Amino acid sequence: MKQKEIVTLQRSLLHDTEEQLNKQIEMEGKSSAYYLSMASWCHMMGYENAAKYLYTHADEERMHMMKIFQYVNEAGGHAIQPEITGIRHHFNSLREVFELILEHEILVTKSINNIVDHAFNVKDFATFSFMQWYVTEQREEETMSRRAVELFDIIGEEGVGLWTIDQELGKLHAAAHADANSAGA
Repeated sequence: MKQKEIVTLQRSLLHDTEEQLNKQIEMEGKSSAYYLSMASWCHMMGYENAAKYLYTHADEERMHMMKIFQYVNEAGGHAIQPEITGIRHHFNSLREVFELILEHEILVTKSINNIVDHAFNVKDFATFSFMQWYVTEQREEETMSRRAVELFDIIGEEGVGLWTIDQELGKLHAAAHADANSAGA
């Protein structure tokens, strides 16, 4: 029979919550590396605005990782620096890059929702509250990713289509930054 964990003077984080948060740290770290790799590929292929968008996104994902990292340690847990392996470096098209981003962001949302659900069920309202920022952030990430994929269908990839999509990705990136700055992020 498993002994019930209690909050102690040394820690306010349950071990299973710590484990889930460390998995999220790993997911955010891999997201950062994945987007950095995508940015490099876009840069190499001449998609300058897509590259800027993804370089910034890679930095943001690392910041997401660091927020959780610090939270775990401040709550008396032990945040683990993840090993980052298996990152893809070559892609078939710009569209594929942004479709992969959308798929990945959906997985991140599911992971965050699982942590929030867990925190609520074990009555860890500090972690529940902390994760609300991520819930909101993921809604924005998914919306932005869907919009980026929609550009391929709206504009098309023939002729100057890819150039136009790259220009629109630059506008999308600028709009996201303007929204983040006005929100105080």
